[in-house]
Amino acid sequence: MTTRDFWKSAGMHLLERGPEGWLQVTPQFLRAYYTRPEVHPLDTSCAEEIRLHDDLMADPMMPVEAARLAAIADAEAADNYRAVLAYRDVLMRAGTIEGAYVRLMRQSAIAIPPVFIDQMVHVILRNILSDCEDPIRLRAGELFFREQSVTTDGGRLMLADEEIVEMHARAGKETGLGQLLAETGTPMRKVELDVLDEDNKAIYWLRSDRFDTVIDFRFGQPAPDAFARVIESWLRHLLKLEVRVEPRPRVEDRDWRWHIGLDREGTRILNALYEGRTPPLEEMARIVGLFRMRIDDERMVLERVKGKPIYLGLAMDARSRVKMKPQNLLTNLPLVTAA
Repeated sequence: MTTRDFWKSAGMHLLERGPEGWLQVTPQFLRAYYTRPEVHPLDTSCAEEIRLHDDLMADPMMPVEAARLAAIADAEAADNYRAVLAYRDVLMRAGTIEGAYVRLMRQSAIAIPPVFIDQMVHVILRNILSDCEDPIRLRAGELFFREQSVTTDGGRLMLADEEIVEMHARAGKETGLGQLLAETGTPMRKVELDVLDEDNKAIYWLRSDRFDTVIDFRFGQPAPDAFARVIESWLRHLLKLEVRVEPRPRVEDRDWRWHIGLDREGTRILNALYEGRTPPLEEMARIVGLFRMRIDDERMVLERVKGKPIYLGLAMDARSRVKMKPQNLLTNLPLVTAA
């Protein structure tokens, strides 16, 4: 069976897969960053900026002296070049996207713009999931690099792409519909996007780059289990670590030894529970997903965690947004080598 294509916007077609399966940085991939609107020259750009851009397009890996950037008349444009070139240099030093990501995530301070980090995760997951035939797993993988908006109507736990929700909301206002409904006292209908399930999930293949499908993340639904499989693949690919992850409805463990928050809010709530504190009900209601993870090779695990599960938590913030931090899975594991 031929593997279907998806997430073309990740740019994997511009990269080459090395013998270890990681994505090797190429001139074509770097050129794509030089054509971004923040960097591509405008009609008003100065001659030095245009020359620099032309030189980089001809030789994407060429060294760029600080003096060349200082000579650009538009200070904001010069700063944009500094950001892109700093990111480029990180990629070039590592040689692969995965190598660069792991190195960055292990640093105490990250000077790379968050949008670049999300793009790295996007293309890494495109590589990891290349042979995936389950659209629900792919949709669950979007949580790793795209912020989600959460609704809980009808007892369901629906995750929709935050950017798409906001885009629909703006479109309603710009067409005057929002004002009209407000004047007549009629509530605006909520954005309605297709909810993926086992019956309709094939629609994802033609829409994967639109990020306009929704998943039900309640315990017992396919999406949390699909998300668990993505976590397993993420750790296998980046750390060569075999783990087993399963969704859980709650944490009931009197001998709780280790946990990892998959986002800022999830970390805060799990920390409180671990310390024996009970957060208010409204904060507990922010938990979107709980998972139990076990590392197969216990020789790699810290002594006090051997034989014990690792709990994972994903939560929404006060605005009902989920912004996952997949790097937490790499940096917060109870591994002997990380001690």
